[in-house]
Amino acid sequence: MAGLKVRAVLFDLDGTLADSAPGLADATNDMLQARGLPVLPLAALRPAVGSGARGMVGTAFGLAPGQPGFEALRDEFLDRYALRLLEKTRVFDEVPAVLAALEAAGLPWGIVTNKARRFADPMARALGLVPRTPVLVTGDSTPHTKPHPAPLLAAAQLLALAPGDCVYVGDDARDMQAGRAAGMATAAAAWGYLGHGARLEDWSADVVLSDPMALLQSLELA
Repeated sequence: MAGLKVRAVLFDLDGTLADSAPGLADATNDMLQARGLPVLPLAALRPAVGSGARGMVGTAFGLAPGQPGFEALRDEFLDRYALRLLEKTRVFDEVPAVLAALEAAGLPWGIVTNKARRFADPMARALGLVPRTPVLVTGDSTPHTKPHPAPLLAAAQLLALAPGDCVYVGDDARDMQAGRAAGMATAAAAWGYLGHGARLEDWSADVVLSDPMALLQSLELA
């Protein structure tokens, strides 16, 4: 992103700032165990984390939105996940240093996630991300979720910046789509959940980051 005028950094939450996969996987396996079904290893569930309840139910039960039984399983998953939300969730190891470096450089940052506020707000607070940042745009903050640009445009407005002054960092193809649609620079977080069969080279990101510290290098802060 050399040469780009970046005045703020926006991050996805799950798989970018926070490793929430264990809690999501545990909630899914609670459902399987309750039905006498074999549990799934974290490695099988981790790539679907970026799709939230849809991904968890789809991986565990083979159902998609619109199919009979999906909504009931989704609602059960969300209720179980609420109990598991903070048990094993943590920020990725290099994230605190990256955020501190951004703050030291005078670059504000924020969070834009498709996670509903009932989950995203307590998670971000427990991890010390809020109120450290005043910008938390959740999946129910705007009428549309990513890949629609509306959540990112809302975040830029909260920062009182033009969208083109921001870079969006995320671990899903929808993040890159939303960033481009909003007119922002985009950075793919290769340490994240990525999705089943993901090919980062197909995401058209401005840069692919191998680890969180690579963001500072791309911004010429390290």
